[in-house]
Amino acid sequence: MTHHRRDSRRRFLIQSGTLAATFAATRLAFGQGANAPSQAGAAGGVAGPDHGKTARPLKILVLGGTGLIGPYLVKRAVARGHQVTTFNRNKRDPNAFVGLSVEKLVGDRALGDLKALEGRDWDAVIDLWPSYPKYVRQALDVLVDHCDQYLFVSTILVYEPMDKPQADENAPVLKLPENLDPEKVTQIGAQYGALKALCEQKAEEMMPGQVTIVRPGLIVGPEDDSDRFTYWPLRIAEGGEVLAPGTPDDPMHVIDVRDLAAFLLLCVEESKVGVMNATGPVSGGMRLGEFLDEQKIAPWSDLPGWMSPRRPYGGIGAVSIERALAAGLICRPLVETARDTLAWFKATQKGRALSGGLSREKEKAALAAWHARAKAAPAGGAAGSGSGAKPRS
Repeated sequence: MTHHRRDSRRRFLIQSGTLAATFAATRLAFGQGANAPSQAGAAGGVAGPDHGKTARPLKILVLGGTGLIGPYLVKRAVARGHQVTTFNRNKRDPNAFVGLSVEKLVGDRALGDLKALEGRDWDAVIDLWPSYPKYVRQALDVLVDHCDQYLFVSTILVYEPMDKPQADENAPVLKLPENLDPEKVTQIGAQYGALKALCEQKAEEMMPGQVTIVRPGLIVGPEDDSDRFTYWPLRIAEGGEVLAPGTPDDPMHVIDVRDLAAFLLLCVEESKVGVMNATGPVSGGMRLGEFLDEQKIAPWSDLPGWMSPRRPYGGIGAVSIERALAAGLICRPLVETARDTLAWFKATQKGRALSGGLSREKEKAALAAWHARAKAAPAGGAAGSGSGAKPRS
C-alpha cells in the first residue's frame, strides 16, 4: 500500500473513532443544502432524494451486486458520481448495468477465485453476499491492505431468540454449536444466523475499527421476488374479505430495498463504522393467537412478515434502529413501498402464482371458521377471545 493510502487509513481511523463515539447522541445529516431531508425524514417517515452528486467521489467495490440490493446500490452510487466496480460470477444478470459506467470483474468466491481483485485499491468495499465466514476471510486476505472501509450486510437473525422487542445492537448473538467447524460447514439451514454472526466477527478481527455491519430484517419493495411482502398489497388489491391483523399490538417492520441501498451508500460516503440494525420503522402489527394455530396458519410464511411476540423470536419484529436513524437511515412511508411493489408485480411478473402467503382456499376456510366462532360466541362475548385476528373487507 502506498504512503498516500497509509495516510488515508490513518485519517479514516481518527474519523471513524469520532463517529462511533457520537452515534447515539448525534443525528447526522443525510445530505446538504437543498438536498437535505426534513426532520420527519430523519426520524424514518419520509424518504430522501434519490440522487444528487456527492462532494467526495469514491472508488467503491461491490462484492455481489446482481441480487435484490445490488442493482439499486450500484445505480445510486453511479448517479452520485462514484467510481463503481462489481465482482461476481457474471451469471445471474450479465446485462444488469448496461449503459452505466460500471467496471465488471468476474470471479467465483465459492471456488476461491478472487484473482481479479488482486493488486487493486478501493476506498470502500460493500459485501452483499457471504453467509460463510471463510468467504469474508478469503476476500479480506486480498483486500485488507487495499481498502479503507469494509461494509458487510448481515441480518437481524444473528440475535439469539428474543421474546421482548427493542433489542439493540448489544444483544447477544447466536453461536455455532461447538461440534461444527465454520470452515467446513456446507449447509446453512438452522445455522444461518450463527454463521452471519461469525462473518461479522471475522471482518472486525481482520479490519478492526474499519468495519461497518448493517443488520437488515425483511427487505421488500420492487424486484423482491421472494413474495414475503408482496402477498399483502396483491391480496388487498384483489378485494373481498381478507384475513388480516386486527390490532396494532404486535409490532413488525420491513425496510424498502431502495432505502436500505441509500443507507449503505451513505455509510461509506461518510465513513460510518460500527454495528447498526436497519429494519425500518415499527409499524402497526398483528395480534394473532390460538385461532390461527387451530387453522394451521403459520406465522411468517402464511402471514408474511409477522412473528408472534409471545413465542421465541417474537421480539424480532421490533428491534431498535435508533443507531441507524442517528446515522442517517431514512425510510419512505410503507404505503409507497406497497404501491410500488404492486405496480412492479403487475407490470413484470405475468400473473405468476405467489410463493408466500395463504392460498385462497386456506384463507376462505379460516374466514368461515372465524365467522362460525363469532356466531356461536355468547352475547357480549368475543369470538376468538384474546387472539385479536379479524377478517377485513
